[in-house]
Amino acid sequence: MNRRTFLAAGLAAPLPLALALGLPGCRPFGSRSAATPVPPSTMIKRLPKVQIRQDRMIRIVTGLRPYRPSGFVVRAEKLGEKLLVHNYGHGGGGVTLSWGSAHLAVEEAVQSGARRYAVLGCGVVGLSTAILLQRRGLAVTMYAKDRPPNTTSNAAGAQWSPFSVFDSHQITPAFADQLERASRLSYRYFQDLVGDAYGVRWIPNYEIGSEPIHVMSPEGPFGRFLDLYPSRETLAPPDNPFGTAYGLRFMTMFIETPVYLNALLRDFLVAGGRIETREFQAREELLGLPEPVIVNCTGLGSRTLFGDEALGPIKGQLVFLLPQAEIDYIVISGHSYMFPRRDGILLGGSFEHDNWDLAPDPQVTERILAEHRLLFERMA
Repeated sequence: MNRRTFLAAGLAAPLPLALALGLPGCRPFGSRSAATPVPPSTMIKRLPKVQIRQDRMIRIVTGLRPYRPSGFVVRAEKLGEKLLVHNYGHGGGGVTLSWGSAHLAVEEAVQSGARRYAVLGCGVVGLSTAILLQRRGLAVTMYAKDRPPNTTSNAAGAQWSPFSVFDSHQITPAFADQLERASRLSYRYFQDLVGDAYGVRWIPNYEIGSEPIHVMSPEGPFGRFLDLYPSRETLAPPDNPFGTAYGLRFMTMFIETPVYLNALLRDFLVAGGRIETREFQAREELLGLPEPVIVNCTGLGSRTLFGDEALGPIKGQLVFLLPQAEIDYIVISGHSYMFPRRDGILLGGSFEHDNWDLAPDPQVTERILAEHRLLFERMA
């Protein structure tokens, strides 16, 4: 499920995205409350344009999202005398859901009562899991083939929003509950990290198009957790700075992955964590680890290591332009999206299922540039 499919088409079976944390005022499963409409702004700040030119391109990045049609996995099983806890398969929502699914995995892992833990994988899910174990006073060793900046997580755009996570026709009510709780937990964890130290900030987000956008209506796919998208307002000409017939403006958290992952790695090491560079070829090799509990956060590696044939790649290709310090908003139009980072303007819009080839495709690069060039040329 790509970003546009998730945002515009909705889910075949609505997710029970009521409060999952046991807070007062939680809505029961199956209930729906109307979102409070926000009146359009009487004045929209003039937005600076992104300069879309070939000579401003500084790099092209590709990555493989670990996608499972039925959703990500958090579950425990026995591996010989060891406890194995899985935490993988987040599709394009790995950064967004990282703290939430880590919280769920740690809840499973600590039931063992062990004091030492192994975490497989040093991407955002592995680091989040390891840090939450450390916060409980436990000893953690990470085993990973790569570490930041050489992980798939470093290539993520990382706007806080769970998308391209699953196929809405294949999820179960149990997974919907799991997704809800992970989303709300993660949303709260990220709020504690807002600031320059972690590269997390609140940012205006514009969703625009030539057709009505139902994502922020009570009947839309986000209808049950609109509270996670504050300051929502509908935009129409002349308030819409992009000139499209339909538009939405709302606030989301944006995570600059180069800054963020380095900060997580620092926190893990400062807290006494250890990292051992190692790649496992078969699950039987894990029996030789000294830790009695293993948390698997290997992402796509779980397909080979644990035989999960449902797990496959979604190839994404990103184009980076020279930074523009004045750009401080996100825009999404169809499959295209623009994220402003300190290390460059990120342009995306590529979702290729079951493509394992990490080589950049020149035609995809040209399409991404052309779509964004047209978007900003039409901008007021």
